[in-house]
Amino acid sequence: MTAANSFRDAVLPAWQDFTTGKKQFHATRPQIVDSWARCARAGVNPYDNSLHSRLDSEAMVALLAEKQELIRIAKPFMANLYKFVAGSGFVVVLTDERGYIMEIFADEDTLGGPMTGNFFHGASWREEEAGTNAIGTALVLRQPIQVSGAEHYCQKHHCLTCSSAPIFDADGRMVGILDMSGASYASHLHTLGMVVAAAEAINAQLAIRQKNRELALSNNRLTNIFNTMSDGVLMVDGRGIVNQVNPAAKKILDKSEREVLGTNVDKLFGGNAGLPRRMLGAREPFEDAEIMVDGKKGMFHCFASGEAVTDEQENVIGGVIILRPIKQIQNLVNRFSGYHATLEFSDIVGESGEILEAVRMAKLAAATSSNILLQGESGTGKEIFAQAIHNRSEQRSGPFVALNCGVIPRELIGSELFGYVEGAFTGAKRGGKSGKFELASGGTLFLDEIGDMPLEQQIALLRVLQEKKVTRIGSDKVIPVNVRIICATNRNLLREIEKGTFRQDLYYRLNVISIGIPPLRSHVLDIPLLFRHFLDKLGRDRGCRYHVEPEVMGILQRYDWPGNVRELQNVVERAVSLAEGGKITPANLPVEIYGLSGSSPLQHYPVARLADLGREQRRQLAGETERQRILLLLSSSGGNVSLAARELGISRNTLYRKMRQYAIDN
Repeated sequence: MTAANSFRDAVLPAWQDFTTGKKQFHATRPQIVDSWARCARAGVNPYDNSLHSRLDSEAMVALLAEKQELIRIAKPFMANLYKFVAGSGFVVVLTDERGYIMEIFADEDTLGGPMTGNFFHGASWREEEAGTNAIGTALVLRQPIQVSGAEHYCQKHHCLTCSSAPIFDADGRMVGILDMSGASYASHLHTLGMVVAAAEAINAQLAIRQKNRELALSNNRLTNIFNTMSDGVLMVDGRGIVNQVNPAAKKILDKSEREVLGTNVDKLFGGNAGLPRRMLGAREPFEDAEIMVDGKKGMFHCFASGEAVTDEQENVIGGVIILRPIKQIQNLVNRFSGYHATLEFSDIVGESGEILEAVRMAKLAAATSSNILLQGESGTGKEIFAQAIHNRSEQRSGPFVALNCGVIPRELIGSELFGYVEGAFTGAKRGGKSGKFELASGGTLFLDEIGDMPLEQQIALLRVLQEKKVTRIGSDKVIPVNVRIICATNRNLLREIEKGTFRQDLYYRLNVISIGIPPLRSHVLDIPLLFRHFLDKLGRDRGCRYHVEPEVMGILQRYDWPGNVRELQNVVERAVSLAEGGKITPANLPVEIYGLSGSSPLQHYPVARLADLGREQRRQLAGETERQRILLLLSSSGGNVSLAARELGISRNTLYRKMRQYAIDN
């Protein structure tokens, strides 16, 4: 009697005791007893000799399609395993995680025999179907197991010895069972060891495939990022030779991939070649270094960052260089720093012939790329015209940068316009600073109060306009700029040329198209429109509605508005702030305007004549107007100085001073 038969005989009495319902039976392995108990609870008939159920053909096709990768990986290991038992009546099978057979290796005369008749494609070997068996029990235990002879719950399988091991994917999920089964008398513990080793090899292959998929996915993602990122990327080897270039870098350099690959990065960096050399030689990274890159159309201004790439031994094997066009950075800065135009021609309020003609000229000029000179008094809205022209022009997608030449100290005009490098002068910012020409490149530069520009800077401005290139203060690098110039002035530039304070050649360079912005006193019929426009805007902002007394408009139209539209806007804001109950009266207007009502001497002057008065005459009339208003307010308040001062918007002490000045006795 063999050892296998002795083992089988030892278990058989226990199986007989269990299946006949005896509460005490011969001892056997706990895993087997627990499985018998599960089978009994599931109602499995231990004496059933019928074939196992199987998947229908459609479900089998779907299963094989779903598990094709597992089957493809497992088959070589199953074939190697089968070599050891070929001709012995053993079968090697692969099931899914539900116990359905997907693949079989066996001798032709073995399949269909009385011992292995239940090993066929689609057969179910779950415990609920086949009782205790290595496949079904391994599914429950999630660990390898060998079941021999009478350890099987169903008597028809007592002739078998089965060794099974679960197969897990890279995430630890059970995806199948590998099993080798044969005659019970051939049972050997080494059989289970062989199956376990093959299952672990399959597990390893599944993990490798999963890692390969993850690596491929990661590589695809990196490739997509590499190809779609807006920054240019150059990959170089340890000698500085470019071996990879992304589309953005090709666009920046304006070169094809063939022209860039194989090129030494030193050639591309020109005078800044020391940066990549130190990166590769001394592993010295650099970040946002301002460089001029050699492109097909000449030197290209951009920021560069680079870092060395090392191997496992920390040896430099190459590097990565990022190129960012300075224009791209400037556009980002412009977006968040307010360098954009928000006003359109629809924001210009007026229906008079003078305004409509100025708008017509501006719209025609916007369609060109010519320099424009806006001429008009302070406060007439020259910047509104400049922004509207920009937003109608081909440069509308670029920045709109404004610089008031009249408010910047003479010594700072150059650095504001052209920028400077670090150390150019005492107080220069670290890293230097871009000038307005660089910031406005691709868009519009609006130079307000151009007549106030110092003569020495006019020469530099003329050179930039002629060459379309700028050089920062303290630098010798030439930076190309493409800027549309709109200038504005309240001065008579021809008279300034005669005085020698403005260059004639610059004047003709700027004055390609001249547009005159009329003063408010020349189109007084637009005053009600402008007043209502500003009033409605303030009303929306404050959530209020205002009623304007009829005489207010008459008073406003008799004033000569030396501050033009800007002054009118301030007057409206003042009136709204002083209005009580949402009612705007003449008393809410400034004294120099309010005095035009009632018995003021100014009411006798038509609007046309008011414009002809001299400065001294206006001052005398304004003084008389203020005196009469003070008398009126003191009278209406019963002599209450505090109330009168509040209406005038001044302090009591100021009012007392004015009363003494005008000899007013309260």
